[in-house]
This record gives sequence, structure tokens and C-alpha cells, in this order.
Amino acid sequence: MESLIIPEQDIINAICLDVAKKTQIPPENVEVELFYDDEQEETFTGKATIDGQAYSLQTIHIIEALRLWLEEIIHTNPNRGIQLQLDDEEGIVALIH
Repeated sequence: MESLIIPEQDIINAICLDVAKKTQIPPENVEVELFYDDEQEETFTGKATIDGQAYSLQTIHIIEALRLWLEEIIHTNPNRGIQLQLDDEEGIVALIH
């Protein structure tokens, strides 16, 4: 199975899809920001906002959303290895092994 690189916008789309499914709202009603903190063990976090209400996202939430994205959008095995990385040019990307 070949490796995939999922760009930041698709990670955001994956989170929107995941949050929308969990809250039963349209994905376009979810706003997402991603963050990288190199001072806290290279942590990836985010914030999802729905109707002005903000929800914190930890790395595990981002990975869960990517698993849903892999299964429903990419139509591949969602249990593949997922590694988040910071790319100088692309921002936050996900490497799928």
C-alpha cells in the first residue's frame, strides 16, 4: 500500500466532516483552526467552532477525523498509520503509511 500525504486543507475538511457527523449539522457550518506547538513535545491541536461555540481538539481528535476521512472519502483502510507533521511550505500535513 502506498503512502499518502494529506494536505492541511483536507485535514480541516476531515475535521469538519467528523464534527458535523457527531453534532448532526452540515460540515460547512463548522470552522476549524489547526495549531502546532513545538514547545510542548511538538503537539498538534485545533479548535472547531460551531455557531460561535469553540471546542478544543487534541491530536487524538484530529487522528480520529482523518480515519473517518480515509474510510469515507479516500475509500481506504482507516487503520493505517497516521503521523502529523509540520511542513515549512504546506503547513500541517498528515502522512498515511
